[in-house]
Amino acid sequence: MKKALKITALTVGILVVVLIVGFVSLYAATDGDHAVPATVADDPSLPRLELNGYTFHAETFGNPANPTVIVLHGGPGGDYQSLLNLQELSDEYFVVFYDQRGSGLSERVPADEVNYPLTLQDLDAIVDHFGEGEPVHLVGHSWGGILASAYLGYAPGKVDKAVLAEPGFLDADGFAAWQETYNSFMSGPSYLWLALRSGFEAQHVTGPDAYASEDYLVGVPILHAFTNHPDNPYHCPGEAFDAPMTRWGTTAANAIQSSASEDDLNAISAHAADYAGPVLFLASECNTWIGEPLQAQHAARYPNAELTVIADAGHAMFWDNPSASLTAVRSFLGK
Repeated sequence: MKKALKITALTVGILVVVLIVGFVSLYAATDGDHAVPATVADDPSLPRLELNGYTFHAETFGNPANPTVIVLHGGPGGDYQSLLNLQELSDEYFVVFYDQRGSGLSERVPADEVNYPLTLQDLDAIVDHFGEGEPVHLVGHSWGGILASAYLGYAPGKVDKAVLAEPGFLDADGFAAWQETYNSFMSGPSYLWLALRSGFEAQHVTGPDAYASEDYLVGVPILHAFTNHPDNPYHCPGEAFDAPMTRWGTTAANAIQSSASEDDLNAISAHAADYAGPVLFLASECNTWIGEPLQAQHAARYPNAELTVIADAGHAMFWDNPSASLTAVRSFLGK
């Protein structure tokens, strides 16, 4: 009995030593320059907008006297870097870009200071600030398209025209279906190893703020693994998903998704049949997951909607094929 206990204790001791050595080795192996850029809270050179007691990373292009176009980026948690080609619209429009609350290079806040209702309220404040009482145009990509659709029910009179570029879902059932496919990509031994290694990499991120480590973890290795998964058609065959992003907002992404109830999700398009304004849905040619078939279903919810497919592009259509994407948007807004 004593011999068996000694063998067990020795085995456990060896395993503990192996684990310690393994963790120390992995920590050392993942050392490196895992830089995360500062937000407007720490970098005074960044363009900003202070509104309702919060500081957004934001910039505008064009003449404020022209019709206003407000650009809504993806995520939640992303930024507007891959959408900056839309600034070419500034010859005819006043184009507004902003990183949503807790995202991109906007100020970081705790989870209890960012949620789905606040995201809509922020958009409403942006619309009022730049629209100055006149209806604006919205151009939303991915999650930004979902947010734009929700806003058409939240404040329909404040929007003239809306462009929704590949929103992944417009109701609770759609979200569940999207989440199921997402989970199928982000599972299995290879993903677990990636998550473990990335977790150690994130421990080497020392600043510029308390959110930097988690923003790196999700926004760099995890997000790259998702967008470039071999089964994910976010990119065209043989090409990488290489749309730029400055910084992911992990806390904001998690808080917004967890705070959206089933009723909130269904409300994203519950108003659609009653919204008579023009809506353009954009789909990318290469995206067989949330591309043309799904966007056709989304467009059918609206009485005054049309669908355009962007050739030679994946989900990041404004980055992959800016010429065709801009032509579609400009043609729609100019009608």
